[in-house]
Amino acid sequence: MAPNEILLLGDLILDVPDPDHWLAGIAPLTHAADLVIGHLEVPYTASEEEMPGDVPAPGANPAHLDALARAGIGAVSMAGNHMMDCGVPGLTETIGGLDRNGIAHAGAGMTLAEARAPALIPLGGRIVALLSYDCVGPELCWAAADKPGCAYVNVLASDGGPSRPQAELVEIDPASQSLMEADIAAARERADLVVVALHKGITHRPAELAAYERPLATAAIRAGADVVAGHHAHIARGIELIEGRPVFHGLGNGCVVTHALAPAQDHPARAEWAERRKRMFGFEPDPAYPLAPFHPEAVNGMIGRLLWHEDGRIEAGFVPVWFEPPGRPVPAGDRAKAIAAYIAAIGEQAGLPPLDLRREGVVWAVSPSSSSDP
Repeated sequence: MAPNEILLLGDLILDVPDPDHWLAGIAPLTHAADLVIGHLEVPYTASEEEMPGDVPAPGANPAHLDALARAGIGAVSMAGNHMMDCGVPGLTETIGGLDRNGIAHAGAGMTLAEARAPALIPLGGRIVALLSYDCVGPELCWAAADKPGCAYVNVLASDGGPSRPQAELVEIDPASQSLMEADIAAARERADLVVVALHKGITHRPAELAAYERPLATAAIRAGADVVAGHHAHIARGIELIEGRPVFHGLGNGCVVTHALAPAQDHPARAEWAERRKRMFGFEPDPAYPLAPFHPEAVNGMIGRLLWHEDGRIEAGFVPVWFEPPGRPVPAGDRAKAIAAYIAAIGEQAGLPPLDLRREGVVWAVSPSSSSDP
């Protein structure tokens, strides 16, 4: 029996017209897979409500969720710092649109119990569980017993203030970690494969991992996760195998095309953030990418790839992706070797164990380096 192919995409924002065009470059890959999981970065809603406390992202056109379904994206994680930017109406409309399109989802809901519940996805007679957690705040977006919002892991800020995306987040709250571990253990009892999506890390900086990221991924694996998929940084991060299980520390952008990060716009907070983030993170966006004005190295992307065998074995790898101007992801083609080397290099720069990469067509398979410590 052939293994199931599962693809993992990073952040998804489609808030410009013609969403099918922006997904068309990777659509042959996503259509060929048995399951595609991405991260829904913003609400897809007509609501103009704005949540205070963070720089609010605008809601994407709710009809654009149909394009995700047409591209073969079958499941999304939702827990992240922007999911509540359009308030409860935005979340409600987003969940309704996903349900209408038959896209499974995890990480947000009308109560904390709903947000923490796994999506259980049938796949070839087996079950995949997807769990999703926001690890960067802001705390206003987190769900409670009687409050809509996101599932979360509370990572404490070094300044003693609330968890928030631009704070230095350093230490995992033990009680919060325990709740995540309990969720994973419970999902393990109900599913054959458990994927844990963590919205984590430091935005816009090449290679760098925050101090809490590897311990949190290790906790998830030891609680029963088979795969950890990270996102939030809007730039790729390294890959490692923890106790033999793949951890994608940052999948980068899956497909992000938006006017919300342009300095020239009518929304004062977004315009100010577009300028401030360049100073904070020390980069100047390439003017060829007005719809994806991220760090110049963010053009080196990837799609995580899993081969899930009948006996439960998982082979991990990735498909190198290039972002062509003004921001559309496409298979890397002639750039694949260089992008694969980049993914390996940023992992080692972050202190991850070296990996052996083996090219198999458009895929680069990942295995422990023969030169790394056992």
